[in-house]
Amino acid sequence: QVQLVESGGGLVQAGGSLRLSCAASVRTFSTYAMAWFRQAPGKEREFVAHITGSSGRRYYADSVKGRFTISRDNAKNTVYLQMNSLTSEDTAVYYCAAPYQYSAPRTSPDDFHYWGQGTQVTVSS
Repeated sequence: QVQLVESGGGLVQAGGSLRLSCAASVRTFSTYAMAWFRQAPGKEREFVAHITGSSGRRYYADSVKGRFTISRDNAKNTVYLQMNSLTSEDTAVYYCAAPYQYSAPRTSPDDFHYWGQGTQVTVSS
């Protein structure tokens, strides 16, 4: 069982930055790919970024490419999402997620088995 806890959300002005963290309670963290998703009011949950377990390869949604950076610290069992140049379009609840152990990361929420409770990010224009 993997438990995920996000933190770092809040209110920020357009053009500002935030860093989200997601702490995982699992001993073999490096064997899990990790991802961030977000869900705005009235919209479906959408993929933001993912990172593989040990190699750290990254993949981003086009909407955040060049502005957001996903990273992980396997020694701390934590994955991060650095968000820069935020706009009102980035306002959403942000979730971290993990697929089954050793599974390759994908971009559909259906491919992820473990989810955090979410953290609210609000960007004021």
